[in-house]
Amino acid sequence: MTTANNKKGVILEGRVLAQDFPLDPLTKKILLEITPPSMGNNQADVDRVRKELIKQFGPVRVPLSLMQYIPYICRETDWQVTATVGYNGSDWELIALEPGNTTDRHYGLAIDIGTTTVVVYLVDMLTGQIISTASDYNGQVVLGDDILTRIFLAVYENKLPDFQKAVVTTINNLILELAGKNAVNPEEVSAVTVGANSTMIHMLLGLDPSRICKEPYIPVVNSPGFVRASEIGLRVNKLAMLYSFPSVGSYVGGDVIAGVMVSGMHLDSEVSLFVDIGTNGEIVLGNKDWLVACAGAAGPALEGGVAKAGMRAAEGAIERLSIEPGTLAVSFKTIGDVKPIGICGSGLIDCLSELLLNGLINRQAKFQDGCKEFVLVPATESGTGEEIKITQKDIDDLMRTKGAVNAAVETLLEGIGCDLASVSKFFTAGAFGQYLPIESSINIGLYPDLPRDKIRLLGNSSGEGARQALLSNQKRLEAEEIAGRITYFELNANDSFFSRFVGSRFLPHTNLDYYPTVKQKLKDRGLLS
Repeated sequence: MTTANNKKGVILEGRVLAQDFPLDPLTKKILLEITPPSMGNNQADVDRVRKELIKQFGPVRVPLSLMQYIPYICRETDWQVTATVGYNGSDWELIALEPGNTTDRHYGLAIDIGTTTVVVYLVDMLTGQIISTASDYNGQVVLGDDILTRIFLAVYENKLPDFQKAVVTTINNLILELAGKNAVNPEEVSAVTVGANSTMIHMLLGLDPSRICKEPYIPVVNSPGFVRASEIGLRVNKLAMLYSFPSVGSYVGGDVIAGVMVSGMHLDSEVSLFVDIGTNGEIVLGNKDWLVACAGAAGPALEGGVAKAGMRAAEGAIERLSIEPGTLAVSFKTIGDVKPIGICGSGLIDCLSELLLNGLINRQAKFQDGCKEFVLVPATESGTGEEIKITQKDIDDLMRTKGAVNAAVETLLEGIGCDLASVSKFFTAGAFGQYLPIESSINIGLYPDLPRDKIRLLGNSSGEGARQALLSNQKRLEAEEIAGRITYFELNANDSFFSRFVGSRFLPHTNLDYYPTVKQKLKDRGLLS
């Protein structure tokens, strides 16, 4: 796993898992030794190239834009050329023809587009390894911070072209950064795969997102499949194909499908739970026989957009925090080891847990003895010259996020008639899944109280899934099969979800018996009889 850590922020870039699939990338490069034309063999140049390709791939389409260059390329190196052939969803077609033998240079891009961040991986399609990674904030952030705002602006203020341009520009800048660092010509990139939520895919492709947030929540497309990268302005080979992971519904997107594929839960006989807590909280439950999914708003409180002292995971953010029992002295660690200027999601989760375990708030998440706030960092020690504190309003907002995840998990479990005891593994994905402290997340009820060896951190599974689909048509088809198997529960129209949400605002849960290790901690601290 790698991260980008600078003044822009900390962006999870991902990890490469053990490669348990044969390489079968979306594009292939082969050396062609073509018989030159003669008076006795007057076959046309394009047909001559196509004949050699047919031997390897069967019918191969040759685009018009390449035809005029083929005679010159073939003659430049005495009819020894390297062909790049790509799959477009139904047929093979020629993407590039280069003079000489360039089969040792074969590149693709795997891209994770998040609401907040974008990560681009330059991948060696000969080995499957990530050559280099680049990341930045999604350029759409300056136009609209959250998904609903972006949809509103795209639809009612005709800003869709601006949102598409913003994310494409972000990706292109990262492509140029990777190309420059690794001496790769962007024209050498012959395939691109993308993992992203439904709204981000719509905006990337310039599709109307307006119905994503309106009943009955029907997007323009769930499975965009292959399009030309040049159609949206990506700075790669003009004939390169771009493949977007399929989604299941408006709020269970391709990033979730990629995560399920990477987790392997869809191949397991035992039941697993997959959670990705970002701007939305997406949850999938199931095994090799069945998969169910739901999603709901979750992330703003954790992304720093709700708590008064909240901020994104950037330099100066408190990322870990503890409170000394008895003295109530606060210890913390900041990103960059500098003076604190705010607190990010992982710090907020630690804070809520510590307030509970020290009896500063009760199980209803309310301050005791009439207090309304707790100072984490005095003004003299902060980087802003102002106190950094947690208020009752901040806690209430955090409880809404926690409650939404609780309620969604319980609604899924209830819907299929099982309980947490039947869950064998708990997978967490995305930046929050990687960085949220496990014990604190369990203490407040954000994560289930399972044996810790059942909890698996997947990191940026959206980016890893995109890498796997780039390198394997089998994996691409596996993702499509997963999407086709998932039953999607729409929480916005589910009465059970809302009743559970209202009753979920207890720490760690309304029923403390669901959290035996937390119950014991509270007893050990004298906070529970």
